[in-house]
Amino acid sequence: MSESQSSAAMLSRRGLLKGSALLGGLVIGTYLPASVTRSFAADLVQGASLGDNAEQGYGAFVRIDHSGAVTLISPKIEMGQGVQTGIAMMVAEELEVPLSQITITEAPPNAALYTDALLSFQATGGSTSTRYSWEPLRKAGAGARIVLIQAAAMRWKVAPSQCHAENGRVIGPNGQSAGYGELVDAAAKLPLPTEIPLKAVSEFKLLGKPVQRLDTPNKVNGTAKFTIDLQVPGMLIASTLTCPVHGGTLRGVKNEDAARKVPGVRDIVRLDNAVAVTASNFWSCQQALKALDIDWDLGPHAALDSAQLDKSLFEASAGDGVFAHQSGDIAGALKNASSRFEAIYEQPFLSHSPLEPMTCVAHVRADACELWVGCQAPGMAQAGAAKVCGMPVEKVVIHNQLIGGGFGRRLESDFIFQAVDIARQLSYPIKLIWSREEDMTHDRYRPHYVDRLNAALDKDLRPVGWEHRIAGASVVAAYIGALPADGVDGDAVEVAKDPIYTLPNLQVRYIRHDPEVIPVSWWRGVGPLRSTYAIESFIDELAHNAKVDPVKYRLALMQSQPRAQAVLTKAAELVEWDKPLPAGSGRGVAVTAVFGSFVATIVELEKQGDKGLRIKRLVTAIDCGFATNPTSVASQMEGGTLFGLSAALFNEILIEKGQVQQTNFHEYRQIRMSDAPPVEVHIVDSVETPGGVGETGAVPAAAALVNAVYAATGVRERRLPLSRFGYFTV
Repeated sequence: MSESQSSAAMLSRRGLLKGSALLGGLVIGTYLPASVTRSFAADLVQGASLGDNAEQGYGAFVRIDHSGAVTLISPKIEMGQGVQTGIAMMVAEELEVPLSQITITEAPPNAALYTDALLSFQATGGSTSTRYSWEPLRKAGAGARIVLIQAAAMRWKVAPSQCHAENGRVIGPNGQSAGYGELVDAAAKLPLPTEIPLKAVSEFKLLGKPVQRLDTPNKVNGTAKFTIDLQVPGMLIASTLTCPVHGGTLRGVKNEDAARKVPGVRDIVRLDNAVAVTASNFWSCQQALKALDIDWDLGPHAALDSAQLDKSLFEASAGDGVFAHQSGDIAGALKNASSRFEAIYEQPFLSHSPLEPMTCVAHVRADACELWVGCQAPGMAQAGAAKVCGMPVEKVVIHNQLIGGGFGRRLESDFIFQAVDIARQLSYPIKLIWSREEDMTHDRYRPHYVDRLNAALDKDLRPVGWEHRIAGASVVAAYIGALPADGVDGDAVEVAKDPIYTLPNLQVRYIRHDPEVIPVSWWRGVGPLRSTYAIESFIDELAHNAKVDPVKYRLALMQSQPRAQAVLTKAAELVEWDKPLPAGSGRGVAVTAVFGSFVATIVELEKQGDKGLRIKRLVTAIDCGFATNPTSVASQMEGGTLFGLSAALFNEILIEKGQVQQTNFHEYRQIRMSDAPPVEVHIVDSVETPGGVGETGAVPAAAALVNAVYAATGVRERRLPLSRFGYFTV
């Protein structure tokens, strides 16, 4: 650790304010309570990855130096979601400083200080950033303000209640004024109050107002540095070819002389399952890799293909698995039902494919391993890197960087470990850059899933019994190595086991079925996305089966969910749901409660010819509780919705002879400007605790789209993506 990190780690369990000459001012630590219910997966991650630090829940977030400059140590990494602007707004609001006065730096790996109480480990993901930060980061700002006012009051020999903070200064009753920098030494000697009152929403000057993101200017003018942009003295570029079949290994390498003749090439490094080349530039690395004659042992999965994988999962989905939820009497409901309705939905493997491919700068020296990398779980990356290079964890230093797109991919550290494995064999630092092809064919993929739903219906064709079987790989087990004793992957059944609809007889089963040939991991929207697609498609089918308007059908089943009803009603009003559309056009709707937020999305489209689709309008209404920055909420909903549409329309990872077939965006198409309508976002006014937004927009998009396709064409598609069946956008 650096001196500042070591000093921060000395914060007491009571979260006292500590001053340190090493820090040159004031450091604020604060207690981190879990303000909302954690996800199931978070409970499993706790302890499994943190060891002795898992119980700690304190953080050092705010530093004020003698000049009055405020540094925010952000426990969350910026990867395009605008989180650091939101966190800075929380601190600025309570500390009473202009937002422009705050400088943001990334927190180092330190589970004791920066564990997310909702995830139970230090990570950015799961749409927890605002939810986790809302109370502790505001308390950090408010606590600093309180002791600075106390320090000024002692100087002026007046009561603290006679003083107030304003624009980074404390103002006294007789016009006295002192900047924060003048007061930090005295303030550092005062204990942080055990009770820290926070502003009421009505008192906010900054929070709740639309604010432009702090990271935008540097990203626009090109001065922002991502890992792929970094330069370290003495560094060379490295790139790899990894065995094309997961689980395969490297047998040997020939034709090295041809590779070394490529200008700029320095070294060829063999790994267990890959070959790396280092050179002065990325192009030379790629040319040298192409010149090599590599002999792979493809391993036991070289004959597998998508047809086999799909057939195996489909058959498994008919099994009983384990119970994830049981309430009421499902057997009685099915037996006594007036009628029943069944449907099966299938979702494919998906790649993350962020704009910035996997990249890591690594320098392994005799005394330390130093890494510059954008990662969502720095503690896990640090621990794994230590194992690869054979050093104690404290000898691994991670400088977390801006991330050029994550979507869950950088919760994994396989590319970091590969960089360390290469660098430990070399005497100089490297910047490992995966090619787009390497990135897409060696991803950690969103699993494919099969959902079987069976509803018992009353005489009005409304569900009185609901049976849901979910079959697919366990991301939780892949990430931490095991499932709990009950065998349920809580992420896979999230939303499904606690739907927004009133279902008196509900049974949810989970059938774990892991495909050995393809590694799996978290993907934007995680469990709530996969469950919402199946549930909202099925409820739409039930509505049409009952010949009831899909919005009215949903509203009647959500009597106990007023916030869900409100966003659905608002979205329907905005799109003029009751207004008839011409033949060949249709609207589809989906509504859900995810990540502490409630969202309804409506897609309006028209068919063009037999399979052509033109999306004319897309409206989404969200109740995310108090919207800390409406600008960021709207942009995240826009981006997330289009991300979800891309997947529903085009995205699918296919396997042939054990190898991923999609190698670049010409085969893994993303939605284009010409495909995409403006996303109209309505943010419901609320003073509830903030919910998550970063993943929320993606969750209902697929179901709203396929429901709109049915409304326009009369054809019900139950498998994604739509391009599989010849649909295309115009």
